[in-house]
Amino acid sequence: MHNIFEQENPNLLIKALLTLQTEAECRAFLEDIMTTKEILDISQRMAVALQLDEGVSTIKIAERTGASPTTISRVNRCYQYGAGGYPTVIERLKEE
Repeated sequence: MHNIFEQENPNLLIKALLTLQTEAECRAFLEDIMTTKEILDISQRMAVALQLDEGVSTIKIAERTGASPTTISRVNRCYQYGAGGYPTVIERLKEE
């Protein structure tokens, strides 16, 4: 499988995200770089991941978030077997 981060543009996005210092800066950047639908879709995935971490059932997650079973399954697969991004972020959110 080809590593997307071997390309220049994804690394530029990472560097740009790391420059953001406040919620307001992050909000403004996301509004500029993404469509409303993209923001809502990614936000929904994060909500799904948080609930998976809490052990909520797939049916309840679908009811609460409106996510499709396909989306919930994909997020679960990434949460369980992915690169570790979801667990890292979730643990840091819990620390807040």
